[in-house]
Amino acid sequence: MSTGKVIIDGREMPIDGAKNILELVRRAGIELPTFCYHSELSVYGACRLCLVEVERMGLVASCSTPPADGMVIHTNTERTRRLRRMVIELLLANHDRECTTCEKSGRCKLQELAHKFGVKKVRFGNRDQKLPLDESSPSIVKDPNKCILCGDCVRMCKEVQGIGVWDFAHRGSKTVVTTAFDKPVSEVACVNCGQCVAVCPTGALTVKSEIDKVWAYLHDPSKVVVVQVAPAVRVAIGEEFGVKTHDMATGKMVTALRKLGFDKVFDTLFTADLTTIEESLEFLDRLQNGGKLPLFTSCCPGWIKYAEQFHADLLDNLSSCRSPQQMFGSLVKKHYAKSIGRAPQDVICVSIMPCTAKKFEAKRPEFMTGGVYDVDVVLTTVELARMIKEAGIVFEELEPGAFDNPLGMGSGAALIFGTTGGVMESVVRFVAGHLGGKEVGRVDFQQVRGVEGIKEAELEVAGQTLRLAVVHGLANTEKLLSRIKNGEVTYHAVEVMCCPGGCVGGGGQPDVNDMISRVRRMKEIYDLDRVEQVHKAQDNVFVAKVLEEWFGGPANHNTHHALHTHYTPRRRISGQVIDVVKTDGQEPLHVSVCVGTGCYLKGAYDVLNKFTELQRQLNLTKQVKLSGTFCLEHCDEGVSVKVGDEIITGVTPDNAEQIFKTRVALQVEP
Repeated sequence: MSTGKVIIDGREMPIDGAKNILELVRRAGIELPTFCYHSELSVYGACRLCLVEVERMGLVASCSTPPADGMVIHTNTERTRRLRRMVIELLLANHDRECTTCEKSGRCKLQELAHKFGVKKVRFGNRDQKLPLDESSPSIVKDPNKCILCGDCVRMCKEVQGIGVWDFAHRGSKTVVTTAFDKPVSEVACVNCGQCVAVCPTGALTVKSEIDKVWAYLHDPSKVVVVQVAPAVRVAIGEEFGVKTHDMATGKMVTALRKLGFDKVFDTLFTADLTTIEESLEFLDRLQNGGKLPLFTSCCPGWIKYAEQFHADLLDNLSSCRSPQQMFGSLVKKHYAKSIGRAPQDVICVSIMPCTAKKFEAKRPEFMTGGVYDVDVVLTTVELARMIKEAGIVFEELEPGAFDNPLGMGSGAALIFGTTGGVMESVVRFVAGHLGGKEVGRVDFQQVRGVEGIKEAELEVAGQTLRLAVVHGLANTEKLLSRIKNGEVTYHAVEVMCCPGGCVGGGGQPDVNDMISRVRRMKEIYDLDRVEQVHKAQDNVFVAKVLEEWFGGPANHNTHHALHTHYTPRRRISGQVIDVVKTDGQEPLHVSVCVGTGCYLKGAYDVLNKFTELQRQLNLTKQVKLSGTFCLEHCDEGVSVKVGDEIITGVTPDNAEQIFKTRVALQVEP
């Protein structure tokens, strides 16, 4: 641990373990500007906005320079101010400056710093060309013209989510952040979690807005428009309006939704309780009858897509339960519409979610009734706030309202779905009450709470010890899955949440979406749970009534049809074969290297480069047709290569030369 003292702008500060000068400067109450620095990611040190002057050292980047005893640091000199302005000018010169129509306007860090430092003129011209937007994803929009190369999205996707959809390509002034081979986002292994959006300081990555679609439905008199609100939304929506009391924000939000024109305002807590009941009974059935274990939760669509892409062998371990969002949509289209005498297509179901992946989930073909999607539109927390502002509703002055019944009542167990560990605790509450009877009182399962990436817990149930695990963030998930597959650990049930902190940290939540904000939202969820009169899912009388009237009880053929689903491998990603070196003359030997995200992360790019180099060195450009393809469907076995009709797995940059010489070169005549 670093010790000693430094002088910052004349003030003595103890180092006290600080990793870099920036940390000390902020402890001293000085807010240095940064773009590429993020406290939860590795240090990149590229933007140079955080420059300070250190006596006898000169200018240094404070984010990447460790403090040393006796340093004398100046943060606000004529030189540092001049250089910061110049950095901002250079960023603006290569930035699409159509700020008034930008999705991020008013919340853009570049815009904020340009104003803060008085940058009123840009001396370096404009971008040479305008690149097209990528709107192929159902969840996010990429605008390369607004990227400032801070690398936050690259590090977030690699380090926190362990996927690596984004990376830097090319060099010098041509450097861009893009996907592998510049493929559209919809054609790579993006799980739609939106964490890249959450850290992007400009409008380069934004949530794909569906606000206009919702307005069109609300203004259509032939439609009945109902809305459901997820638990994590209620502890974040107030941040957009300066309302700090979460219980007040919930009531005001309900009133605002009615003012916007929604016919019914329902609560996703209702189907969170329904999910708890169905998933718990599924778990007990597997436990007692030798079913596939561990049982993995299925509420998080980012995790589901990740499993389909990278861990297809575990799909039978996933709970067959739909997520609360999709259970709600199914209830609305299959039963609620019928109860009010309307056709499924005439009842529009809108979801308000903290999650961008929910937009993708709603468009899965499994979730349809009578040819229409069960959930028609998904809005994020931020999108809802924009609609309220657009309608001129003064949120802070609204009187609180209550959710509509029958689909507006939820328990405390449903509330905690919004945070990591919440689904597992909800199941524990159900199981404890189900097996222990009414004498079992309040159940607060503290072992699965908190922000630790991987949490383990044990629970005694009916004389059996259950081993449980909770994980959030997909990089952590990959570590846990590796330990499970290697036989290092065994569990009966595992909760997985894609986003750090769970749904409270979803990609559609308000800025700033850091761990401090997530922890605050977690606390508010547990505060709401503490005062909730209904503690367990099975105590929700409205859910019990709907289960009986609409399905004839829980966990039967009827609920399985409407509330459960199945998942299939999603290894193959659409995309054309990329010819690396063209051939002519005789029919060549076709050699394809998989460059899909799974193989790309294992070194496919280096393997392809090595093959290309060897092809030329051995004078095989006519005999071997080398190409890149986007999936050979062996994602969990290392880089895959197809030579003729044979698929070779486990190729690495280290053994690529041997593979090429023994499995390719020997098959053709030089």
